Amino acid sequence: MGDVTMWWILAGLLVGAELLSGTLYLLMLALGAAVGGVAAWLGIGLVAQIVVAACAGGAAALAWYARQRHRATRPADSDAPPPGLGHLDVGEQVQVSHWHADGTARVHHRGSEWRARLADPQGAPQTGPHRICAIERNQLVLEKI
Repeated sequence: MGDVTMWWILAGLLVGAELLSGTLYLLMLALGAAVGGVAAWLGIGLVAQIVVAACAGGAAALAWYARQRHRATRPADSDAPPPGLGHLDVGEQVQVSHWHADGTARVHHRGSEWRARLADPQGAPQTGPHRICAIERNQLVLEKI
């Protein structure tokens, strides 16, 4: 089995592991393995293939880390859609069965569990139907109906 095949098998295994784990860092390493496969196809020596693959995968992983870190430091409002292009979930109705002591709740919406909070932080949380009035990252902002 040639070097090209080994690199593509490694890339496929990394993509498979990424699909099971949900982290995109393995996808970045798979990208590095694919670059190593291209280097092998071009006839570059094994040591150079490994160096090229490591540099490409490492650079992609670092770029992804920097992107994630940059997104984490942005204010929450920067994720809001532009005016006039409201989110499709805004205005939808959800059911709150329990509020936690920290003012958050877990609600079921569109097939998954969401973290939610009240739009008015001074308001008294009540169970029952609520309307989604905004979405901040992965958190729903609710108002009592």
